[in-house]
Amino acid sequence: MGLSLGPSVSNSFARFAYALVLPGMQEDLSLNFSQAGALNTANALGYLLGALLTRLLVQSWGNRHLFNRGMVLTAFALCLTGFVQDLYLLSVCRLLGGIGGAAIFICGGALASNIAPNDPQWSMRCITIFFGGAGVGLVLCGLLIPWWMASQGSRAWPQTWLAMGVVSWIMLAVTYLASKQIDEPISAKGSADWALKPLLPAFVAYVGFGLGYIVYMTFIIAWLKAIGASSMQMSIVWSVLGLSTLLAPLIWSKPIANWPNGRAMSAILFVLSLGALLPVIPFEPAWQTLAMQCSAALFGLGMFSAPSSISALIKRTQQKPAWGSAMATFTIAFAASQILAPVASGMMADWSGSLRWGLALSGLIILFSASIAWFQKDQKPG
Repeated sequence: MGLSLGPSVSNSFARFAYALVLPGMQEDLSLNFSQAGALNTANALGYLLGALLTRLLVQSWGNRHLFNRGMVLTAFALCLTGFVQDLYLLSVCRLLGGIGGAAIFICGGALASNIAPNDPQWSMRCITIFFGGAGVGLVLCGLLIPWWMASQGSRAWPQTWLAMGVVSWIMLAVTYLASKQIDEPISAKGSADWALKPLLPAFVAYVGFGLGYIVYMTFIIAWLKAIGASSMQMSIVWSVLGLSTLLAPLIWSKPIANWPNGRAMSAILFVLSLGALLPVIPFEPAWQTLAMQCSAALFGLGMFSAPSSISALIKRTQQKPAWGSAMATFTIAFAASQILAPVASGMMADWSGSLRWGLALSGLIILFSASIAWFQKDQKPG
């Protein structure tokens, strides 16, 4: 649970809180949807670079060292975002946050996989708790950011980033102490070599997951604002998303641990696709609010459970020294898939005058990925 504050920093603050701050940034900086998408593309590019660096350095530096360095870089980037307003400098801050966030996500997942290594049930629970830890940050953001932005106005967005940076430094102290108590996976006996081909269905499905989910997490608050939602409704939707993320380990720990092949991942992606498609269904106004809350609940249940299922698959099929490298490779593809999706969806919105079509396409991509994941088969470690 201490280690799980890492995803709160890397994902809830450095990646997803952008959706909550975006309406204020758009108004204050006069950003169109293409520019707004480009800022999240910069973050995705940083995530890709971070995954590549992690893949290169993990065998020599170790998961713990890279995890802690990633926490420092991400906390620094969040604070820096509060002091710049130029679009290019903001892109640099988003890039740095992505680089650090990738190291946190990859190496933290490898460390979490090595908690209770001789108890499969507890081990899977630890993996899902780690990735679900982002829910803490999502709830904090959902409760505070819409209220703060509504009360202070659009010009308050720099203070919002600075506040998240300060909280990240506090969380860093907790994650540093937690990481010291976990054995380094790469020090275990066995081979660090592994093959991608047997894991190809899960790999392709994970790419599709990246393409689809980043569009939802970039523009869902902008979509709520476009359909006339109040700040309170935005706060509730985002908080439901975070609470659902926290509850996800209770629902998915056993399926991830016990269901063979890619069945758990397929089920997770199916639930995620339902959450992604609900917002674009033209409900009556009286039902729209409930539909958005259901969407957030379903999306939260699947959002970090998909990476959990990948970590579990890698743990089942690879030897310990290969965990960090394999997870980094999956994350490289995952990050690459997110580079063009936000800006492409933003351009589609600028062209069509609505975010509906980009959100609908993202949900269909996740649904297709769920069908691909079903064909993943297990293999013996090594």
